[in-house]
Amino acid sequence: MATQLGLTEDQKAEVEKFRAEVVEPSMSKLVILDFWAEWCGPCKQLTPILEKVAADYADKGVVLKKVNVDEDKFIASQFQIQSIPTVYAMFQGKPVADLGQARTEGSLKQMLDQILSQLPIESDEKQQQAEIEPLIEMGEQVLADGDGERALSIFGQIMEMAPTEPKAVSGFVRALVAMGKIDEAKEMLAQIPEEAAKNPAIARAQSAVDLASEASEAEDTGPLRAKVEANPGDHEARLELATALMANDDRDAAAEHLFHIIEVDKEWNEGAARQKLLQLFEVVGLEDEWVAAQRRRLSAILFG
Repeated sequence: MATQLGLTEDQKAEVEKFRAEVVEPSMSKLVILDFWAEWCGPCKQLTPILEKVAADYADKGVVLKKVNVDEDKFIASQFQIQSIPTVYAMFQGKPVADLGQARTEGSLKQMLDQILSQLPIESDEKQQQAEIEPLIEMGEQVLADGDGERALSIFGQIMEMAPTEPKAVSGFVRALVAMGKIDEAKEMLAQIPEEAAKNPAIARAQSAVDLASEASEAEDTGPLRAKVEANPGDHEARLELATALMANDDRDAAAEHLFHIIEVDKEWNEGAARQKLLQLFEVVGLEDEWVAAQRRRLSAILFG
């Protein structure tokens, strides 16, 4: 029997079910909406991919909802489903993207990352990030002030909240370096998965460890200074001195020696001075104002 809106009772039930299971969750979450059927072979191939990605992205505010086109024919007709599987991304009750072309885990995640970056999705991950970001800033400031032990404690507390947060792991490793615990820092980095190690924050920690390892035998800069003063053209000694100065946290003096080499011979030792300078930038932090100024200076030398 049709309602005043022209819907049968069954259609009305479909609409209410869809509103409760899809529309309402989509008001704050990103819903992957999968139209499928039992007889659909491609649907069965796609389902494990959708389920895995939805599980991986649950903390990002993503949920998977499925509509059986044989059971919910009215809903399927409203979406003008012509073939299955058809997959949409839904937000606040409306389709915001057609995910139909994403038939692999990688392509689907790439599309979701782009969508999530543009929408105000509520997620556990965002909430946690908002909580730990001030703590990360505090840890970085304490580390910059030279208190490695306190910084280690702060980053350790953050890691208890978010064990895989790259910025926290990076800060913890660099705090170990600041305390002279190079072997512990190396051991920690060795445990990081290869894919995670590509994160810029982890790369920064790796550069700090590499730098400290190179400078461990050259902490006394006196002999190196004398060697450079006696022979200003000894680029090898000047590079060693810059490395030692970097380890002693004298970045200004280290940069001056490296710029000297670059100005005299940009390509000396396959650009070793330039590479060392870039390593210094990474250790200090690419967003740092000092680094920005030095990078402009480097560009002026290389391309001026």
